[in-house]
Parts: sequence; structure tokens; C-alpha cells
Amino acid sequence: MALDSVQTPEGESAEALGGSAVYFSLAARHFAPVRMVGVVGTDFPDAHRELLIRCGVDIAGLQAVPGRTFRWVGRFGKDFNRAQTLDTQLNVFEKFDPRLSPEQASCSVLFLANIDPDLQRRVLEQMAAPKLVVCDTMNFWIGLKRKSLEELLTRIDVLIVNEEEAQQLSGDSNNVRAGLFLTRRGPRVVVVKKGEHGVLCVAGGVVHPLPAFPMETVKDPTGAGDSFAGAFVGALAEGSLDLRDIGALKRALAYGAVVSSVNVSDFSTRALETLTRPVIEERLRGYRELVNVS
Repeated sequence: MALDSVQTPEGESAEALGGSAVYFSLAARHFAPVRMVGVVGTDFPDAHRELLIRCGVDIAGLQAVPGRTFRWVGRFGKDFNRAQTLDTQLNVFEKFDPRLSPEQASCSVLFLANIDPDLQRRVLEQMAAPKLVVCDTMNFWIGLKRKSLEELLTRIDVLIVNEEEAQQLSGDSNNVRAGLFLTRRGPRVVVVKKGEHGVLCVAGGVVHPLPAFPMETVKDPTGAGDSFAGAFVGALAEGSLDLRDIGALKRALAYGAVVSSVNVSDFSTRALETLTRPVIEERLRGYRELVNVS
């Protein structure tokens, strides 16, 4: 949960709603009920809470504690795949220790957003019997807490990382070999995000590449990976949780590509806030036509 200030060649936004949990939830809500767990400070605008409730996100797990909300300030240049971090303020997030309610702990699907792997593990240990556990991470945690992260990987089903993170974790600069290596370290499925170049999904020892949805204009790539993950995991929750079902995996990946393409068309969460399922389905039909080869 964050307040983001972002600059791109297309403009800028200041103190806007952001954070992995937010982008994920606004994307996943179209496919399955979402219970969010996070922390904000007393400065978190009521309007943001109201937005999430309006969008059908259960925010009972949103803690509000004295202090300031997490803030991130970043800049994107011509290369939208790389963000330059100008400032990070952990604020109340620094001492965040998630505690799940019985309702939250009983969920069948768990997404562990990009936080300290020790916190991710503590959340997982509070779950009753999840049928699917999906995890994200970043280069900071790979470098700082590799041992803890590697232990966590043995307990999850799906790992979602970008290509830089996959290469750092595997020690291999080849995305295919990196993905295959990581599936031998615990996760049954590894999704390697490559920005505008799509994704590689490694499952059952086979690599399945899918392109990104082509966009003529990108305004703000912030949250693209988390909105992809939200649609991907949401689609799996709505359909099949059997990771051996390659067709279901590919459909979920396609939904991820479509929803993340909507996300980058405007700043912050603006495009996701008004997105509807019919719009998603219409764009999915166009995506399928693009990738169909006969």
C-alpha cells in the first residue's frame, strides 16, 4: 500500500494511490473475491479506501497505524522497462507484521506480494490449507535475504519475477535456462516477465512464451507487473487451480497481458479503477486473434 509520485515522458502524478497490493487487487477483483492485507498511515486518504470498497475489494485486513504511509518516488525514461528510484520512505511499512483473520487464513489462494521473504513466510504459516500459493519478489530481497527467499521457494506453487530477478536468482543470463532452473528449486510454475516483450511461463519442464498486448502509447508502467499478477492469479482462481492444465495457465497469462496493458494506459490506478469485465473480454478477443497461428 503506497502513495506514489511518478514521472514519465508522458507526464507525472504526485501522491497517487499505488502499491503491489492495490494493483493486484484492482486487477484480480474481476475474476474472484479479494481480501487485501496491508498497512497504511493516518495520512492515507479516505477516498482511496472508498475506491477499493467500491471496486469490491475486502479491506478488513487493511491496518491503519499512527504515522505516514509508505511512499515511493520514481522516474521512467524512454526505456519504460526500467524505473529510476528517486526516493523510498518505508514509514509505517517498516514495522509491518501481518496478522490474518480466520476468514483470511481460510482462503484457497494466496498471493504474497513483494515484501521481506521473512514476512511472506510468516503470512504463509498462518494460512489454513491454501490450494495455490503465488509469490513475487525483487532484486533487493534476492541480494539481502537470499537464504530466506530460497527456503520460501520450496513452499510455493508459482513464482512471478521479471527477467532481471530470474537471472539474479538463477545466476544465468539466459531467461529460458533461468526459468527452468527455478522450477527445480521449488515452484511448479515460474513466470518470467519481460515487459513489452511478454512473458515466459515454465511449467512441467516446458517453456511457453506469450507476447505482451501491443500498445502504441504507454503513459505509466508503474504497477504493470502487479496488475498482470492480479489478473493471472484471479483467472486461475476463477477457473482451474490445476497447474498441470496448460490451457488454463495460458488463458490466465493472456488475461494478465490484457489487464496489464490497460493499466499502463494511464497514470497510477486510473485505468484499473473504471475497467470492466466486458472491456477485458473484448480486449482478450483481440489478443487471441493476434497470437493465433494457423
